[in-house]
Amino acid sequence: MRSRLAARSARLVLAAVAVTALAATTTACGPEELADSGSSAAPSAASDGAEKGEGSDESDKSAGDKSSTGGSDSSGSNDKSDSADSGKSGYGQSCGTNDLDFTVTSESQAGGYYRVTAKAKSGITCYLDVNTPTVSFGSDLDGVASPVGQGGEEPIKLTGSAVAYTGINPKTTETDGGTEFEHVIIGTTEEDPNPAQLKLPDTATVDKPIVTNWSTNASETVPVLV
Repeated sequence: MRSRLAARSARLVLAAVAVTALAATTTACGPEELADSGSSAAPSAASDGAEKGEGSDESDKSAGDKSSTGGSDSSGSNDKSDSADSGKSGYGQSCGTNDLDFTVTSESQAGGYYRVTAKAKSGITCYLDVNTPTVSFGSDLDGVASPVGQGGEEPIKLTGSAVAYTGINPKTTETDGGTEFEHVIIGTTEEDPNPAQLKLPDTATVDKPIVTNWSTNASETVPVLV
C-alpha cells in the first residue's frame, strides 16, 4: 500500500511543481516580447491590405453588400461560441480541484482531525468521480495520507449549495514528535494538474497521516484507524 501511496504523492508533488514552473514562464514573457511579435506581423498585414485594395469597384460593392446582410448570421455564431466556451456550467464533468472552493476546520472527535469541505464554484456543476482525495503534507513521501476507506459515496454531485466532506488525521502514532506543517495539499485525483494548498487553522504535527473518502455526511468522515 505504501508503494501505491508513494506513487500518488509523487504525481501530486510533480503536478504542483509543474504548475509553479508554468506560472513562472508565463510571468517571464514581458510586454517587449509581445510588441516584437505584433510588429513582425504588421508588414504581412499591410501587404495583404494592398493586394485587396487592387480589386474592382464592382467587387468592393459586392463584398460590402455581403458583409451588411451577413451581420445577423455572424452575431448568432458568436453567441453560440460564447455559450460553448462557458464549458464548466455543463453537467457530467468530473470535478477538478480548481472547480472547487475548500474550507478547513479543526474538529475534536477521535483525538482531533481536520475536516475539509468542498463546494463547487459559482456556475459549476461537477462530480467527484474518485471517492478518495489525494492528500499530502509537504513534498516528502512520509507526508502522504493513507486512505482508511470510511465514507465513500461515488460519484458525488456538487452544484449550488451541495457540499462534500473528507476527514484528515495528521498524526496516528502514539510516539512523541513528528513534522509540523501549516498547509495541506489536496487533489481530487492522482493526476489532478492543479492540486490546492490549503491553510490549516493551526499548526499540524504530522506522523503517518490518514484520510477518509468523500461523503455528503460529515459524521462519516471522522478518520479512525481500524
